[in-house]
Amino acid sequence: MASVVVTRRHDLTDAQWAALEPHLPAASGKGRPPKWSRRQLIDGIRWRIRTGAPWRDVPACYGHWFTVYGLFRRWQREGIWARILAALQACADAAGKIDWTVSALPAKMDRGSKQVQNSVLRVGKETSLRGSKRTGSRDP
Repeated sequence: MASVVVTRRHDLTDAQWAALEPHLPAASGKGRPPKWSRRQLIDGIRWRIRTGAPWRDVPACYGHWFTVYGLFRRWQREGIWARILAALQACADAAGKIDWTVSALPAKMDRGSKQVQNSVLRVGKETSLRGSKRTGSRDP
């Protein structure tokens, strides 16, 4: 398909689409021809995820909201999004664009998290008691 005019500043560029398109599943070819391109639908999905708006608020330039949602949900159920992510990460890793090293947390942050964990443990012990401390009543 020919290049689609980028209608909004956050839509996929031609270079981004060229990197993404080979990892998309092949079209089934069954049924009637699609009314909207996959690029439009994926841009609609990206718009909805980025804004957090309801699916019904997806702009019409990306296709009918139910079509955009249907593609998102179908690919989610089939695990296609995870496969696309893994494939794109593998390509970026092969090109040396990903640094997989993990940095250590600063000492203060580590100490703070231990304090939080201890306080959660204390609260958990208090709330696990049956009955009320004041009245002394206990649940069976």
